[in-house]
Amino acid sequence: MATKKPLNYKASAYFSRKITALAIFAISVACIALSMCSSPQGKPVADSLKAPQTVTKSKARIIPADAWKTPDTTTIPTGKQGEMIRYGKDLLAHTSKYFGPKGTVAKITNGMNCQNCHLDAGGKIFGNNYASFISSYPKISNRSGKLTVPSVRIAECFERSLAGKVPDTAGKEVQAMLAYMKWIGQGVKKGQKLFGNASEKLKFMNKPADPELGKAVYIAKCQLCHGKQGEGVLATDQAAYTYPPLWGKHSYNDGAGMYRISNLAGFVKNNMPYGATYTSPQLNDEEAWNVAAFINSQPRPHRDQSSDWTNLKKKPIDAPFGPYADNYSEAQHKYGPFQPIVEAQGQ
Repeated sequence: MATKKPLNYKASAYFSRKITALAIFAISVACIALSMCSSPQGKPVADSLKAPQTVTKSKARIIPADAWKTPDTTTIPTGKQGEMIRYGKDLLAHTSKYFGPKGTVAKITNGMNCQNCHLDAGGKIFGNNYASFISSYPKISNRSGKLTVPSVRIAECFERSLAGKVPDTAGKEVQAMLAYMKWIGQGVKKGQKLFGNASEKLKFMNKPADPELGKAVYIAKCQLCHGKQGEGVLATDQAAYTYPPLWGKHSYNDGAGMYRISNLAGFVKNNMPYGATYTSPQLNDEEAWNVAAFINSQPRPHRDQSSDWTNLKKKPIDAPFGPYADNYSEAQHKYGPFQPIVEAQGQ
């Protein structure tokens, strides 16, 4: 039987180089295939495709130079007028001290402070401020259909946002609040357009606000201060809230302005969680809408509103209770989408 001759040195070297080249090629193919199945962070491609392929910076939110500003407290006059203004500010900032469950003037409210909804005693831009409060009155209230003066509007807040009873509107406390509101809104004319007034009106979403998605936002961003059950955090004296309750028997009732999610969403966007501002918001619009929907889907005190909005054409589109001037459901009026309602009512 014939035997094969061994390969010479040159042939062996040739085949060795070929095998090495093939091995390198195979490894390269494997690496390319692996890179196609993974993101740069080593995540499966299916996950990496969920993220935006480009990063787009959101438009800068800039406060114009002529935006409304709260007056300097050094301009508060001396004498009895100044005393009333300062007292009014303290009443708005620490309402529960005077009218809460342990109030020194009367025990007629749920323990929240006016400035829980009107931040910095009504002095913060887009913090539901009092800039144009006094200049807006007297006016016909769309809700009651009656001529309303500032003291009546304060009374409504006691009944709705503070879920309580009305103090004497001619008494010292309400008059002091009015003195402060007049001072803080000095120079503002009736109908004047102010940047930063009241709270921001966010652009409508093209879908309903989602309470379940809002719950995730609440847990991540709000629960630490306002509690797992929205119960808030009482101060050490147990007479006031360090962080107010967002639902439950001590929160605002369902007749309050904050129970409309357009009001709450705009407020949250510019002020929550703690430290957020108009120029540095911590939530995007959709998160603000959703967390507002979650908060207002929770139980709270009920107020009879059967006499509200006698003219249905003037009823807000996000009023959470019927009847309405259209055929859209109560759920859509509460959570949206709102644009179809706007178009149906010809607003």
